[in-house]
Amino acid sequence: MSKTVLIPIANGSEEIEVVTMIDVLRRADIEVTVASVSDADHCQITGSHGINIVADCAIEDCVKTDFDLIAVPGGLPGAEHLAASDVLDKLLRKQAAAGRLYGAICAAPLLILGSKGLLENRTATGHPRFLPVSEAKEVDSESRVVVDGNCITSQGPGTAIDFALELVEQLCGVVKREEVSSPLVLMTSAAAYY
Repeated sequence: MSKTVLIPIANGSEEIEVVTMIDVLRRADIEVTVASVSDADHCQITGSHGINIVADCAIEDCVKTDFDLIAVPGGLPGAEHLAASDVLDKLLRKQAAAGRLYGAICAAPLLILGSKGLLENRTATGHPRFLPVSEAKEVDSESRVVVDGNCITSQGPGTAIDFALELVEQLCGVVKREEVSSPLVLMTSAAAYY
């Protein structure tokens, strides 16, 4: 049975984070649902850098579905719009209470998870701009990705591949992570060029 992931998006979401999560998770044969918190009749959002992204559905369509993971992108004002969604709030609280995986990157750890109390008793990271006021038990400003129990956080657009690969590992194991990461050519030896 395939693992399932919900990625909520809003106007102003960080495009690199959104697309990287979708792409890497789908490369791992994970079923990804992209849901817009914008107008239910309009599933297209405009990201924080003017790129249009079309969601699969509206967030309201996901209320009766349980996901193995909910992964939230950052970006401004996208994270603020996501934080204001009552439906996403209920889904995240239900996810955490059930002990299922949830994660956030960039501004989303603080503005979404932290504002909902979902970082209490957790070590977390996020975009450096948002770390000084984090709601986490402990802030890890050095690690690109932090896993604490069922909560996964990451720093920003530059850590999006690391974050997405960690999501794959948490859902499917290290072997699947390696299967997905190897063709991406993430690390090469300088000697290979000489």
